[in-house]
Amino acid sequence: MRFVHANTKLLPILVALASVCACELAFAQQATPSPAELVREAVANEVAASQSDVRMMFLDHKATPRGSQTKLIVETKEGNAGMLVAENDHALTTTRQRDEENRLARLMNSPEDLRKKQRSEKEDADRIRRIVKALPDAFVYEADGTQKGTAEIGRADAELVRLKFHPNPKYDPPSRLEQVLTGLEGNMLIDPQQHRIALMDGSLKKDVNFGWGFLGHLNKGGHYLIQQAEVVDGNWEIKQMILRFTGRVLLVKSLEINTDEVASDFHVVPSTLTFAQGVEMLKKHEIEMAGHRDGAAGTDGDSDASKRF
Repeated sequence: MRFVHANTKLLPILVALASVCACELAFAQQATPSPAELVREAVANEVAASQSDVRMMFLDHKATPRGSQTKLIVETKEGNAGMLVAENDHALTTTRQRDEENRLARLMNSPEDLRKKQRSEKEDADRIRRIVKALPDAFVYEADGTQKGTAEIGRADAELVRLKFHPNPKYDPPSRLEQVLTGLEGNMLIDPQQHRIALMDGSLKKDVNFGWGFLGHLNKGGHYLIQQAEVVDGNWEIKQMILRFTGRVLLVKSLEINTDEVASDFHVVPSTLTFAQGVEMLKKHEIEMAGHRDGAAGTDGDSDASKRF
């Protein structure tokens, strides 16, 4: 009888505990989205960010088997203005500087050439946006632990969620552009707090067709790595991109993509910048950089321009 009496007293406590546990379980389920939900939220945020009017100036270093180029790039409301400042990690010769100034002058003085450049950049951005939008449906995702972010991947010390992905057999690409996704598998890092993609690292497990403005196919074994991070004022930018692909264009011409691209030194610029104003900003910044190079060379006797790039 005492046990029955004791159980009667415990019953309200057990009911209360069960209610608390149920609430905590429901909260945990709500607060921990599935891998697919994480990707969908991050993709929605990436698409929104790509349409933001926040614009940057930054240094872009691109290396291929033929050599490397370093450019100062500023994003303007009329397209990206880019100025070559180094080749193979050495400052430009006087002749190459003059060629670069003439190229930029032609763009500023030719509305038609500038419109062509704008159309090309818009087409590229639209293709990238379509690929990003397809990510939630094109792959099957599974959790693979977490890892700390860094200044180059995500946010320093932020807890990033690591996901594995492989092609979704139910995915039906709407065009040849998205067809390339049917052959990719790899890993992804997502910042669950800011809903951004910090890394995509994948490879082609089979030959795939593609349509990036022209028809062709990519060979099995290709690899890509894209790292994105918070750079300034909560804005995220791609910091590094590595592409290793071979294939054919129009099924005839050989295709080889072998590039390492690193972006750095990001600064927010006015969203109202015109292309001409962007070019003037680049020229001013290059003069300042040249002064730093000359000062450094005078201090330590090292005139190697690569020290600044």
